[in-house]
Amino acid sequence: MSASRPHPSPPGSRRRRTLRPVLAGLLAASLGIAALGAAPAAAAAPAAPTSLSAQQQSPQAQARSEVGTQTDARGPAPAAATEAQPAAASPDSGLRGDYYRISNTDTWELEPQNLAITVVDQAIDIDNMVPIYRSLTGRTDNVGVRWTGTVTAPATGEYTFSAIGDNGFRLWVGAGAYSGAAADQLIDFWVNQWDIEQTATRTVRLEAGVPVPIRFDLFQAIGGANIHLSWQSANAGVAKQVVPASAFRLPDGWRPYGASAEVGADGSTAVITFADGTVGGLDGLADHLTVSVDGKSYPIAELAAGPQDGQLTITLGAPVVAGANVRIAYDGKGSLTSGGRPAPAFNLMAKNGSTHRLTTPWADDVDADRPLPEYPRPQLTRRQWQNLNGTWDFVPLASADAPLPTNWTGAAKVVVPYPIESLLSKVNKHYDNFAYHRSFVVPRGWRAGDQRVLLNFGAVDNVTAVLVNGKPVGSHTGGYDSFSFDITDALVGGPNELVVRVTDTTGDTPKGKQSRNPSGIFYTPASGIWQTAWLEPVPAASIDSLKLTPKLSDSDDAVVVKAESATADANATVTVTASDGNSRDVATVTGKANTDVVLPIKNAKRWTPDSPNLYNLRVVLSSTKDGATSTDTVGSYVGLRSIDVRKINGTNRIVLNGKQTFLLSTLDQGYWPDGVYTAPTDQALAWDIQQTKNLGFNTIRKHIKVEPARWYYYADRIGMMVWQDMPSAFTSRNAESTSKRVTDQWESELRTMIDQHSMFSSIIGWIPFNEGWSEWNLDDTARVGRNIKQQDPSRLLNVHSGMNCCQSLGDSKVGDIIDWHQYTGPAAPSPDATRAAIDGEHGGFSLSVAGHIWPGGSVNPYGEVGSSKELTDAYVGNTAKLIGLAREKLSGSVYTQLTDLEGEVNGFYTYDRRVSKMDEKRVREINLALIAAGSGAPAPAGQRAPVAGWNFDQLSGEQSPGIGATPPAKLAGGAALTRGKSGSALRLDGRDDQATATPVALDTTGNYSVAAWVRADTLPGNTYATAVATEAYDGRSPFFLQYSGPARGWAFSIPDGPRAIAPGPVSTGRWYHLVGVRDAVAGTLTLYVDGVKAASATAFGTSASTGAVTFGRAQWDSDPVDFLAGAVDTVRLYNRALSAPEVAALAG
Repeated sequence: MSASRPHPSPPGSRRRRTLRPVLAGLLAASLGIAALGAAPAAAAAPAAPTSLSAQQQSPQAQARSEVGTQTDARGPAPAAATEAQPAAASPDSGLRGDYYRISNTDTWELEPQNLAITVVDQAIDIDNMVPIYRSLTGRTDNVGVRWTGTVTAPATGEYTFSAIGDNGFRLWVGAGAYSGAAADQLIDFWVNQWDIEQTATRTVRLEAGVPVPIRFDLFQAIGGANIHLSWQSANAGVAKQVVPASAFRLPDGWRPYGASAEVGADGSTAVITFADGTVGGLDGLADHLTVSVDGKSYPIAELAAGPQDGQLTITLGAPVVAGANVRIAYDGKGSLTSGGRPAPAFNLMAKNGSTHRLTTPWADDVDADRPLPEYPRPQLTRRQWQNLNGTWDFVPLASADAPLPTNWTGAAKVVVPYPIESLLSKVNKHYDNFAYHRSFVVPRGWRAGDQRVLLNFGAVDNVTAVLVNGKPVGSHTGGYDSFSFDITDALVGGPNELVVRVTDTTGDTPKGKQSRNPSGIFYTPASGIWQTAWLEPVPAASIDSLKLTPKLSDSDDAVVVKAESATADANATVTVTASDGNSRDVATVTGKANTDVVLPIKNAKRWTPDSPNLYNLRVVLSSTKDGATSTDTVGSYVGLRSIDVRKINGTNRIVLNGKQTFLLSTLDQGYWPDGVYTAPTDQALAWDIQQTKNLGFNTIRKHIKVEPARWYYYADRIGMMVWQDMPSAFTSRNAESTSKRVTDQWESELRTMIDQHSMFSSIIGWIPFNEGWSEWNLDDTARVGRNIKQQDPSRLLNVHSGMNCCQSLGDSKVGDIIDWHQYTGPAAPSPDATRAAIDGEHGGFSLSVAGHIWPGGSVNPYGEVGSSKELTDAYVGNTAKLIGLAREKLSGSVYTQLTDLEGEVNGFYTYDRRVSKMDEKRVREINLALIAAGSGAPAPAGQRAPVAGWNFDQLSGEQSPGIGATPPAKLAGGAALTRGKSGSALRLDGRDDQATATPVALDTTGNYSVAAWVRADTLPGNTYATAVATEAYDGRSPFFLQYSGPARGWAFSIPDGPRAIAPGPVSTGRWYHLVGVRDAVAGTLTLYVDGVKAASATAFGTSASTGAVTFGRAQWDSDPVDFLAGAVDTVRLYNRALSAPEVAALAG
């Protein structure tokens, strides 16, 4: 999206998402709760739990940081790195929340008659309001909330309030806040905008410990929704921070029903505590009680009284994750009693005490002292190296130039190389500025002679400065590329002190989907060291990098090797030796360093996804200086393959090694619930790629993220082609984001990304722009594309994925690919004179799995199915549509996406990789069929005999048997048998008479034919009457053998495509022999009437049948349609295209 973006709305414009409301919680009406008045003192609503955590906070905001206050010789760390803490929560903590449905979208007013429900909320700090709105109002668009209560400051001072959210909001603080007094209004931003921070134009004086009335109004138009209220006070010593839940109290004089709820530490139970005493009436209570987690109904496994008097324990069917928003609602219609009296309806915010976190199966395998121990750079290996991953000291800093500690004793710890926001890092919190520290000892012998010692980093996000023994050794800007420093001159004998200072504001630098306000399709930042750090010794003249370019020919293939070295002399040489999988040397060549050296390989085995053949390389640099020869030996590997666009049968297609190849891809964003950007282990890193391969894909679109080198190594080894995105710097254009400073940095990092990844065989194409993200000028889009093609002419250039939507500036006409996005799609762009076409993003079907969802809820813009079968059906049906497009014109497609993410549940797997959400066998089968069709394979040759047939000569109950193994046709409505063309026939009244047979193995994505004798007794006017059809996963019959009222003739049709229509007129009461023939490869529909070809049309569209064949009707948008008044006889279905003589023979 990318994933999961609604289209064609702009990315970054989350407000324009069209969300399909899916009721996952209880509606206020179904709860039996009456609408409550707007005035705080007049309402009677559910009770607030005692001492609640901040409502719907992100895990980062809610989890307790393991970072303590740091001290050094100058004393405590600066105050800006700490947060002021108000008093502990009390039983009346929280805010009254009045939730409204909005009817007037001109004013967006919260009108009393539209009040849906009143509940207790805990704070105005909510990453995703969508599931809350859904749960409490029954919808996600055109809704709003008014929070009232009091706010208490931790210290006396002048406070400045600010807020950011989606959409408009207003804030009052003071005695007249409840009534909306103008004198107490601090913010008035009642406009349909989003994520634009608003700061109060004046301060308000708050006294320590003195509650002051507060009111905050918020409305939601459409799409995503969030809100965050902050305060700061210089003279009170309060740094800018979200106003904490403990600062809020309920309005004076208003108290909800006397009950509270809390989720236990393991997340498996929730306990309701009633103030009135003993709980009873549990029989049938589960039918009236709902647990809602982030707006989704949660399974209840068991209900029991206790463990204490006045308590009800709810055992949940799946654990609740820490940080999730939990509500428990009772509709008041059951037999629940408290203290011997019937309990009224209530809706409680439960305190979420769960410590359960979403983790992958590999999280437990992480050794904090030795994480990711594998050599990190497979394309340039050295035998001697020292891994620096492990537990380091960590300290947050008040600013980018704040002094570093002089004493690291007692510092907090961080596990490198996991981003500091990640669970695995053990910091689990974002800081803009921070520093790492550790010591290391250089192994004996590394500094012998002229050897140098390099300090290498796979990647650090974002601005890095490195000191060794207090001496600066280098700095670097950019979060996705590797870098090295020669630290030899800073080393001392024995332990050496290493400090890495980082600044990462997640601002306007290339950052991809990282966000300081993660929600929806934007995710947790990945700050600091997030790839392996290591030391290695090198000789005085060493190889800095290798450039490997395959060169294929009709004779012998070759690889062009360029060993780059800044320290080698002008006459330095390189010797390159290739060996095969059996470690047998197959080729060698010697040439000059820093120049292209061609290494021919006789009878080379080329690299493809099906046969990912790799050759190991040994590269030796020899350089002489002052009479002394320096030798550097590195290992590498290469796969020999070419990728290009070539005309095949007049249409531009992508070709791999000269052969037409359909690139079937998943969207893969490379996020992990426990490691954020960093996979927990090397095995986890490879798992994603292998599972993608197992599902039948041959390509991955690595979306707006650059992976560690070992990821591409596994793609090379496993056999997976890769579209590589450039991480975007911004998602919507403004003066600052498009400044030359920002765009120059983005272009610099783009060049580096390509330079550092040009040796990977798996990468077959570059994607610099996704939709309108980071695009600032169409002429510059074209210029960037031309520069990439000049830098790397050996790969495809998809300069602009999703050029059809989402703030895109249009078609630059540059590159090799035309790429459209469409959800759920698929998109169907056409190639032009020089470019092939692909569907760059589609799909996004969603399924939530309780216990495996990131806290905060998800945004599902395409609606959510309810089961694995429904999800698989949606995928298979959607992919089947591509088969015809692939035969006709498309060279690739990208499905969103491999796994769920933080705010998205549209993956093949849950975010924690613990649950496969689809039938993998069915997914693989349709994927392989699509690749074959798009790679030029002929349609499968079907058996000569029909795959199914019905004579309608017998009736047993409501069933008419099929011929041979064909399943029977089940009659419905008033359908019956009547005199037929031969024997009996199926009689239909044109109203609701019909018959259905299932399952029938007719492949409607390939060649097929359908034959039947049909009689129309009455003809529809301007509509249709269908004799034979099938049902489809997308709810629209893949074909219709029918009468067309508008055309006044028989027709053979496919959905959204042309019809083959025979000239009329059609006589009622007469039998016609109709045969529809589908030639999938030629893309034709042919209709025969009484054995004679009557019409033909060009149509490549395809969809997959569910296996249900219908007689006397068709299917459209999942509804039965086009009923036939007449009769049907002697139906035959074939998985092949019948010839004209065969059709004539059938007609007799």
